[in-house]
Amino acid sequence: MRQDLLNDALVTLGHADFDGKPNVAIAPTSRLIAEVLRIFREHQYIEEFTFVPGGRGGTYDVRLSRRINACGVIKPRLSVPYGRLERYEARFLPAQDFGILVLSTNRGVLSHRQARELKIGGRLLAYVY
Repeated sequence: MRQDLLNDALVTLGHADFDGKPNVAIAPTSRLIAEVLRIFREHQYIEEFTFVPGGRGGTYDVRLSRRINACGVIKPRLSVPYGRLERYEARFLPAQDFGILVLSTNRGVLSHRQARELKIGGRLLAYVY
């Protein structure tokens, strides 16, 4: 039984990248998973992803770039004001300017770098480095 679709997707993505696979299929799908994959693509942690329609909602076919050292969800989804982003960077990322945090904000799903430029906070969803 699946409890957290985003966690299942990121675990699948991390294991496939560690195993050296060029592609991975992620199912079931959700809009949140698509937004997180978009952020990963913008920061070159994956090369490309496409939605493949099919039974039970379809799958995302993800082409990996072999850059993921670790990725995962942040539970509980902590609410972080703009002024405390650095604190959570130090907590979840191994070094400064290495990796990204993914946040859900009132302007959509953003990386912590984009949120810092816009000077907004949000809820922490995931990390990758």
